[in-house]
Amino acid sequence: MRTVVTFLSRRNGRARPSVTDVLTAFYLFLGVLIMFGPVLWLVLSSFKTPAALDRFPPSLLPTSQETVQIKGYDRPLPLFTVTLPDGSRKKLAEVRRIGLEAQMVDPNAPGTIIKMKASSTTPVRSVQFEWSNYSEPLKRFAFLTYLKNSVIVTVTATLITLIINSMAAFALSKYRFRGQYTVLLVIIGTLMIPISVILVPVYLVIVKIGWLNSLWGVIIPGAATPTGVFLLRQYMLTIPDELMDSARIDGASEWRIYWQIILPLAAPAMAVLAIFSVMWRWNDFLWPLIVLTHNEMFTLQVGLNSFQGQLNIQWHFVLAMTVLTLLPITLVFAFLQRYITTGIATTGIK
Repeated sequence: MRTVVTFLSRRNGRARPSVTDVLTAFYLFLGVLIMFGPVLWLVLSSFKTPAALDRFPPSLLPTSQETVQIKGYDRPLPLFTVTLPDGSRKKLAEVRRIGLEAQMVDPNAPGTIIKMKASSTTPVRSVQFEWSNYSEPLKRFAFLTYLKNSVIVTVTATLITLIINSMAAFALSKYRFRGQYTVLLVIIGTLMIPISVILVPVYLVIVKIGWLNSLWGVIIPGAATPTGVFLLRQYMLTIPDELMDSARIDGASEWRIYWQIILPLAAPAMAVLAIFSVMWRWNDFLWPLIVLTHNEMFTLQVGLNSFQGQLNIQWHFVLAMTVLTLLPITLVFAFLQRYITTGIATTGIK
């Protein structure tokens, strides 16, 4: 906390804050608001009731109408603030509403029905967290099964991606052969191919080899990524070739050079690629939706689609489960974020 305060209170070499200091602080505040504002809205909205989500204008905090249990009524009655004829305001409970007329009772003296214009009543709301948005889906929603499938897909795909991409990057950065740059251009050129163009051919291949409704059908097609090959190649170009020559003189094989020299030195770039791969695989929705049709094989993102009905969408459940799906990504980023700046800053420097 002290580090954050020290950073925010830094000045541009003057005793008083300058215009540059003010603009810098405003820019940082605006950036934080743009980046984390939607996340904060998502988390708070996950605790709202369906009525609170539909309310306009919306509120940031999860608020619900207060109710009171009155003797003689079998259900809690909603509380309203009403304006009495003498101009005073009082909290009354609504028994029923008929057209534009509201029939109210005083919680302290419920024997008399007070008739009021509905337009003169204002709901009494307070901050209330709807924890059932998290507990109910966990009972009806195979969350642990979907979580297990997502973890298997994400971890396995990330490991395969790191191995395949690092091997390709090692060959393209440390060896000289005919057509080397042509191969690199072809790999990078695949970035311009829209995903919709290859969906049908890849699906037919998956069906042919029997990987439909299998997690391998989700893992393997995207194992090698051109972005990862390019990122690792550019980083490996910064590793001196003399290290490899020295290892060869000592009798090290090419596999040992790759495994014990190149990979440890490329750890920052590997960490960046691991973060990207985890984000891509964890948030992937379209391809698992196409390949997986059995409920027990669904990933979390596909499982969230089950809250969407033909006539309505249970947004309060969707938001709550979305928050839970964000937690693993947040933890991975928190553990590996120190490698991001190092890996990206040094990528591409010769």
